[in-house]
Amino acid sequence: MNYDVIIVGGGLAGLSLAVALRKSRLSVALVEGRPPVRPEGWDTRIYALSPANASFLGAIGVWPHLDEARLTPVRKMVVRGDGAGVLEFSAYQSGVGELAWIAEASLVQLELWESAKRQGNLELFCPAKPALLDIGDDSAVLELADRRTLTGKLIVAADGADSWTRAAAGIEVEFKPYDRVGVVANFSAARPHRETAFQWFRDDGVLAYLPLPGNLISIVWSAPTALAEELLRLDEAALCERVAAAGECALGRLKLVTPPVGFPLRLMRAPRFVSHRFALIGDAAHTIHPLSGHGINLGFQDAQSLAEVLSACPPHIDCGDLQWLRRHERARREEVVALQSVTDGLFRLFGTPFPPLAALRNLGLNLVDRLPVVKDFFVRYAMG
Repeated sequence: MNYDVIIVGGGLAGLSLAVALRKSRLSVALVEGRPPVRPEGWDTRIYALSPANASFLGAIGVWPHLDEARLTPVRKMVVRGDGAGVLEFSAYQSGVGELAWIAEASLVQLELWESAKRQGNLELFCPAKPALLDIGDDSAVLELADRRTLTGKLIVAADGADSWTRAAAGIEVEFKPYDRVGVVANFSAARPHRETAFQWFRDDGVLAYLPLPGNLISIVWSAPTALAEELLRLDEAALCERVAAAGECALGRLKLVTPPVGFPLRLMRAPRFVSHRFALIGDAAHTIHPLSGHGINLGFQDAQSLAEVLSACPPHIDCGDLQWLRRHERARREEVVALQSVTDGLFRLFGTPFPPLAALRNLGLNLVDRLPVVKDFFVRYAMG
């Protein structure tokens, strides 16, 4: 079976790339282990999508079909340091509709999946597991565990931070563990959040409240491993009290809606995003600390960039040609490296208990809060 593009991984990055290629002349195959499922109640995997990526999902026909009752705009964001530092962002003051959209991962993934199933130039292989990868001069061959063989001009690894495809292509990456665990859970709050996101840089990690419809919130507590394990062991009442207190009781008492889940945090850098007949996107290409909320946004931007490069490839040029693929790498590397450096730097800045440094970083938050031009720059950058 021959294709132009073979995508391994049916997460948000891989699916959005596949759907973004729907109007191209390219034939596409997507390999995924299992189809997405919608959990009962609320998904614990919550993402803050930038307006630019909401527009991208709109351009590929996905955003209009998402259930509006499950989406929440962020109109305001309040960031508090570990001292007296406070920084506030307002969509109204910046002259924009919203700073971000909060959405469940499964909500977006299922709509992308349904779009992919209807796509004329796409063939889904699911359930399927890759077993062997051979990248040659003229083509790349992917053998599945059931012995089916796919031949393509380009292999795209979109199968996560521990990518099998990336390893099979011989690309070694650098992992740097943070000794932090992201504890996520959903709560209902006694007070309305008023479409406001909160973030606290604390001595024991970074805590974020993300607004969900009604009085629901999703929390992400990037905590030291020992504290995260303690939080995950707490009973429901104790966890609610602990999270509310850590958030300065900004939304009053909390009631647990979904059980807490923890995932280890680590920085991952790849030496390159493309090679001959091969490209990396999403978490297979990079991971960052979640304090900026940009992880999935980088993945969508990878997909948009690569789709644009591939769609613009003229018939007389091989879409797996390294020189052509480097257009995508040039378009993405600067932003990815910059954001990795900034988030890693912020993590280390606020993770250092040295008192003079603590005073300086909180002073910095207050200073930025008093400079409208600087605040507007940060808002525009975050929006994409």
